[in-house]
Parts: sequence; C-alpha cells; structure tokens
Amino acid sequence: MIRLILVLLVVIIYVIIGIFLQFGEWILGKFNKPLKDRTSLAMVQWIFRIILKLSGVKVTVRGRENIPQDQPVLYVGNHRSYFDILIGYTQVVGLCGFVAKKEIEKVPLLSLWMKMLYCLFLDRENIKEGLKTILQGIDYVKKGVSIWIFPEGTRNQNQKETELLPFKEGSMKIAEKSGCPIIPVAIHNSYNIFERQMPFIKKTDVIITFGKPIIIKDLEKDQKKFLGAYTRSVISSMLEEYEKEEHQM
Repeated sequence: MIRLILVLLVVIIYVIIGIFLQFGEWILGKFNKPLKDRTSLAMVQWIFRIILKLSGVKVTVRGRENIPQDQPVLYVGNHRSYFDILIGYTQVVGLCGFVAKKEIEKVPLLSLWMKMLYCLFLDRENIKEGLKTILQGIDYVKKGVSIWIFPEGTRNQNQKETELLPFKEGSMKIAEKSGCPIIPVAIHNSYNIFERQMPFIKKTDVIITFGKPIIIKDLEKDQKKFLGAYTRSVISSMLEEYEKEEHQM
C-alpha cells in the first residue's frame, strides 16, 4: 500500500506543477516547436521513470537495436496493465504518440499533456470519428512521429499471457498507408505489478522486447491481408519464448 500512496502523491504533485509546465511548453512551442517537443517528451519520460522506480518495477529491455533510429515506426504491443504505457513510453526512440480510448480525452490536464505529445483518442463506437483518428495517425507518421497502439482494444485479463485478444485490423492502417515499419512489442509480466492484486502495487521484474521490424511490402499476400492477425502471431510467439525460458530456469 505504501507504494500506491507514494505513486498517487507523485502523480498529484506532478499534475499540479504540470499546470505551469504546460503553460511554459505552450509558450516555448510558439518560438521553437522542435525544442518544445523534445522537452515535453523528456519531462513525461522522467516522471514515468520515477513512478516505475517508486513502484519497484525493474525493466529489462531486449531488442532495442531493432528500432530504426532514422524513421518513425508503428509500435504494436500486447496490453495487460496500466503500467504498459509507462514502460513503453520510457523506451521509445524519438517522438511517439500513443493511441488511447476516447474517454481519456475528458480527463483534465492529462489530455493536454497527451495532445502535446501527439497522442490520439480513438472512438471505437463511431466509425467515422475512428477513421479520422487513424488518418491523423498516418499524418503524424509522415511528419516523423512514431505511433504506439494496443490493437487488442482493451487490457487483456486472460490468465495465460500468450492468449492475446483479437487484434483490431483497422489500427494497422497507420502502417499500411504510411509505409512505416511495424515494431512488434512483447511486454512480459506487467500484469503482476498492479492488476493481479489491486489496489496494491507489487515489486516486479518486467521484460519488454522489441521484435524485428515488419516491412509490409515484404510480406506474403495472406500476411498483408490479415496484418493484425499476423502481427498478433509474432507477438504471441515472443511471449511464448518467455515461458520457455522460465520453465528452463
């Protein structure tokens, strides 16, 4: 419970200070937008690292070399914990926006930070609005901003980590239409941080692996047709590797 209290205190303090920080970033953006983008990203990554530290989360990163350094990508990951966003955001290369559910846009201050960092709010109940969000994501990628999606659409609460929910094919359009590489991301053990024993936060070792880039034009016809299902199978295989390693230990 102490970890939860500390995390909540840090979040509350940061939200309050964030009112002034956001105003400063807004002014900075009027004169030097690239610098504003870098400082906004650095501040959010900094506070996320502090929260992970206070939560007792140790993150081991694998496959960082698979992330291109000179072009935006579409990160596609499995999703079992609220902490997945914190873990992922501290590891991205360059500017990156996350695709979040539409309801989060109503949260004061948080939504402002997210918009400053090119995050998108997807309305899954409204096809027309959902398409606009996807088109905005394509535009961001073409401007050099990576996008991170969780195509399961919600947090997966299956007991077996490798049993992923079906991937929403529509979200893969960001890569299909922009031509950017897809980076499959497997996050292992994040469910044990918070969700397994709510409301307690547990000291946890998490592994995040960035798989080899998926280049759509190099895929076979069926893989292109069902790109979401193909990417899902790649991530599932990555998660199965974790299970094999644990059984061998």
